[in-house]
Amino acid sequence: MQHFGIIGKPLGHSQSKTYFDARFAAKGVQADYTVYELMRIEDVTPLLDSLDGISVTSPYKETVMTYLDKIDETAKEIGAVNLIYKHCGYNTDWIGAMAALKPYLRPTDKQALVLGSGGAAHAVKYALEKMGLNVRTVSRQQGKGDLTYGELTQEVMKDCTVIANCTPLGMKPLEDKRPDVPYQWITNEHVLFDCIYNPEKTLFLAEGEKHGATIINGAEMFVAQAKEAEKIYNI
Repeated sequence: MQHFGIIGKPLGHSQSKTYFDARFAAKGVQADYTVYELMRIEDVTPLLDSLDGISVTSPYKETVMTYLDKIDETAKEIGAVNLIYKHCGYNTDWIGAMAALKPYLRPTDKQALVLGSGGAAHAVKYALEKMGLNVRTVSRQQGKGDLTYGELTQEVMKDCTVIANCTPLGMKPLEDKRPDVPYQWITNEHVLFDCIYNPEKTLFLAEGEKHGATIINGAEMFVAQAKEAEKIYNI
């Protein structure tokens, strides 16, 4: 019997257990999957020995790296880990982000804004850059990103036709929140992507849709990164 799980905080939104339980059953794999809502990252230590593989979500994608024996080169470059297998850290988020975004990007999409400064933001930025876009990160705090929300002028919004929400705003228990971008300058020339898949349509996406933007939630990103995890887990 193999043992897998997910760590993060909060985890009420996560569909990982449902996904992997179904995949184990479909493939006839003798394995279980457990949800571990850790109050602090230090509590990952015993899980590294007791579990074969661990999915990592917010807010631990960066801090977990110091607890690992090895880190895959791509994960090192991104600066975040969302998957651990046999004490080695990997990043499959960027593959998921690319799968979700690539079908919607147009030749006119040259610049992007990535909202947030955590592990998901690092992976989405990496994916967008791999697809040839110039990416600027946006943070509430001066110095944590390339821009603050207050620096999102009409010109910046016009130039950056792809906007990715990589913050927890919009996800349970923050369903009534959205990133503080100037939505009045969003048009049908924009593509809005949200890493969140539960709820299906966040306030960020709903507001973009009102202004004619193409909207994409995080469902395809979740499935594509999970499929990549299956390959690493060899299941």
